[in-house]
Amino acid sequence: MNLEEQHIFSQLKLAITSTFLENNSASKNIEDWKGDDIIAFQEDLFTKVKARVSEKWFYTYIKNDANKLPRIDMLNLLSNYVGYKNWNDFKNNHITSTKGKTPKKVFVKYLWLLILVPCFLLAFSIINRKHNYQFCFYDSIKNEPISSVILNIKILKNGQTPIHKTSDSLGCFNYKSEESTIKFVVESPYYKTDTIVRRFNSNKNKIVKLIADDYALMLSYYTNKDIKQWKKHREKLNTIFNDNAEIYQLFENSNVVEIYTKQEFIQKLTIPTRSLKGMRILDKTEVDGQIIKLKFMID
Repeated sequence: MNLEEQHIFSQLKLAITSTFLENNSASKNIEDWKGDDIIAFQEDLFTKVKARVSEKWFYTYIKNDANKLPRIDMLNLLSNYVGYKNWNDFKNNHITSTKGKTPKKVFVKYLWLLILVPCFLLAFSIINRKHNYQFCFYDSIKNEPISSVILNIKILKNGQTPIHKTSDSLGCFNYKSEESTIKFVVESPYYKTDTIVRRFNSNKNKIVKLIADDYALMLSYYTNKDIKQWKKHREKLNTIFNDNAEIYQLFENSNVVEIYTKQEFIQKLTIPTRSLKGMRILDKTEVDGQIIKLKFMID
């Protein structure tokens, strides 16, 4: 599309944004819409003009800079959505508002706006862009979501009071920030406190594995005489470890190695002894969802 078409289409996008925000909540920059925002727009469009646009179409023509205008039927329904009869009606009301001047002269006069406004909007969106962080916590041994207990999360920011959050029913938490790096502390009575530092990436680093404080968990079962949960925990461990798992205890500054059977190790994990309190998993190997080799040390 030429510069004049680009300008008019950008005006249409602004009009779409304004119309949508009359009854909905979203970013004032339509290029930032995604997920639920796009779905809400599709529903609002259908309510007003009985037509829809696909998510693929939205990404092609709204979120990205397309090389050409959308089809005329799409332009007509979007123009109708923002209060005009059709695309020509919208275009005629946005080419020029100065009588006695040809569209070309008016276009040249406002050419600087076509150059500066997109640059300003781009700079503004970059400065105010918020990263949507999402993390889900998993038990490092069981390799399953930590959803049965609430984790306390303390987000650390330089020179500022920490922000406190908790994990949800799925063992996850969300946080929006303009910072490209997030640092937070995870605390729980039954998991060892850990400090996490991650850079923002929409496709990676969503899973955080925590080391269970088996001593605290077993002590709770014993103190509260919760035999049912204690047995359930043992049964779960029994499915996690392969029957022929190789389990080694290493000793610091020594070549001595102690070998455990699966049942011996499960017994060690389910009695609140001092050795359990100081246990540290060094390495583990899994095949088909079961642990076949594990090395640990007791501090």
